[in-house]
Amino acid sequence: METTVISLGGSIVAPEGVDADFLRDFVKITRELLIADADRRFIFVVGGGGPARAWQKAYKDVCTSFFSPIDKAADWIGVMATRLNAQLVKAVMGELCKDEVVTDPSGDVMFTGRTLIAAGWKPGFSSDFDAVLLAEKFGAKTLINLSNIERVFTDDPRKNPAAKPLDIVSWKDFRAMVGEEWVPGKNTPFDPVASRYADKIGLKVICAAGRNLPNLENILNGKPFMGTTIS
Repeated sequence: METTVISLGGSIVAPEGVDADFLRDFVKITRELLIADADRRFIFVVGGGGPARAWQKAYKDVCTSFFSPIDKAADWIGVMATRLNAQLVKAVMGELCKDEVVTDPSGDVMFTGRTLIAAGWKPGFSSDFDAVLLAEKFGAKTLINLSNIERVFTDDPRKNPAAKPLDIVSWKDFRAMVGEEWVPGKNTPFDPVASRYADKIGLKVICAAGRNLPNLENILNGKPFMGTTIS
């Protein structure tokens, strides 16, 4: 059975509050794909999004009156936000998801349904790293990273008007752009820690806009798509 891993950015599921319209459309499309192909299954790894950023900001705003913010504490807050979002995604997938939300991708993971939902694991990286570990565990050759950007740019286009979009980029060049260290709440196309491990195991990652669901269908069906392929 072919397994596809999708790192579902929290900024797509819950940019501020929950985007129920997006979830409805996402579930409709993925259910149709599973019904059409009995040999296909999905793993969705869900990020923290707006709730993670809001709660992390509150932590930092409050604690700076008493002591310096601690990255590990902020990271745990973000992890818990991913778990809330993941429980929601599991629930809306209904009978297609038979197993509990995965919170430790390094352990024994049951996958008995057509979809498996995972959340953040522990401090030190984002849910992107969990997605890479699950791709390795279940033999997925490609990981689709859905976020609020259409493609990876050579630089931040909000700060550098000369930044250019990339259709294809090597892991070496991509890692040079995003760096090696993880900072809680850091906004990069793909987590630096996850990038390092994906490079090590030879995993291909496609970064694409999460809300462009027809484009996601093209990716899943091997058709031309808008996005950046990292390999």
